[in-house]
Amino acid sequence: MHNKRGEILIESVIFIILNLAFLTILVLFLVKQGASGALLEDAYSKQIALIIDSAVPGMSIEINLEEGFKLAEENGILLEDIVQIEKNIVRVKLSEKGGKEYSFFNNVSVEPYLAGLDEKYGVYVLPIAKN
Repeated sequence: MHNKRGEILIESVIFIILNLAFLTILVLFLVKQGASGALLEDAYSKQIALIIDSAVPGMSIEINLEEGFKLAEENGILLEDIVQIEKNIVRVKLSEKGGKEYSFFNNVSVEPYLAGLDEKYGVYVLPIAKN
C-alpha cells in the first residue's frame, strides 16, 4: 500500500510540471505576438481598407499611425514603407518578418504619403482619386 501513495504523488507532480510548461509556452507566445506588431499590422490594414471603401474621389484622409511608427522604427523599417497600396490591396508592414494585407472594393486610386514629419509625427495621408 505504501508504493501506491508514492505513485500518486509522482503522477501529480508530473501533471503540475507539464501544465506549468504549457502555460509558460502559451504566455511567451502571446507576449511575442503582441510585441511583434502583428496585431497593429492587422488592425491598421483593415481600418485603412474600410476607410478607403467608404471614401469618394476627391477626399484626402489623414490616418494617425503614431504607435505603428514607433514600432517600425524599433524594427528598422523605413517610415515610407509602412503603408503600401497596390491596386486594391492595402499592405501594412511594421516588422521585418511581418506584414498584413487587406483588400478594398472601392474603385479608386490611392497613393499614400507621409505628412510632414516635423509637424505631425505618425500621420499618413491618403488622397482618394478616381481610378
